[in-house]
Amino acid sequence: MYRDLVARLALRAIDEAFAVTPPSLVDVVAFNGHVHAKDRATGKAIRPCLISLRASRDTFEDLVLDESELDPVQSLHFLNAIVSQHPYDLEPVRPVVTFDLAKYKLAPERDVVAGLDSRPDLVALDPIEFEHLIRRLFEKIGLKSWVTQASPDDGVDAVAVNEEPLIGGLCIIQAKRSKNAVPAEAVRALVGVMHDKAAAKGIVVTTAWFGKASWDFAHRTGRMELIDGRHLKALLLEHLGIDALIGLPKLPPGWETRDLT
Repeated sequence: MYRDLVARLALRAIDEAFAVTPPSLVDVVAFNGHVHAKDRATGKAIRPCLISLRASRDTFEDLVLDESELDPVQSLHFLNAIVSQHPYDLEPVRPVVTFDLAKYKLAPERDVVAGLDSRPDLVALDPIEFEHLIRRLFEKIGLKSWVTQASPDDGVDAVAVNEEPLIGGLCIIQAKRSKNAVPAEAVRALVGVMHDKAAAKGIVVTTAWFGKASWDFAHRTGRMELIDGRHLKALLLEHLGIDALIGLPKLPPGWETRDLT
């Protein structure tokens, strides 16, 4: 009965994913079904994967989910799913989709927060300190984050993984410690990096500001987030308790003096 329930939940989740997305946008859904449980041998919290599969829209539409005689377990076999032989015993399977970080050269972690002044000037930080501060911020927000080693051709300063099943994925982060507006060309170029890295989302964080063209482009893509200096300042205060300064030589358009100080 438990195997049947798990199978039905998996099919329902995939069906919902296809139902709310247009065929021109989503052709394949990958599903990893995890369970929050306790290891009976140790009592520790575990999260085994009991079902894992990739399903194309065309193949999935061959299933008549409303048919009373449909066997959900057989349906998963039809979809070539990997299914735990003993799901009630929490016997895990290897997910068909994971976030492969092996393609990135990750830098050793640094605890920059502990060494900051009580009111640090973000513009005065060296680039490595700034990148590790951004990594720490995203970790505090709830993502798993890593700083990448410097590479002029990579276009990636940090990577983060959001493990939320519906809105999660791999995020590419660019951290720009700048005194001037981020060029729109730099924002547009991030789309190519996202495509190359198969990232679900791209984030540009800066101490400065973005122009209208950058905001419009990010809005059109639907997969990019821009964090300007004053938003970054607010996030640092909210999540890390850091009341930062931003030492820009001039007040950006639309900002107030308090946004810097």
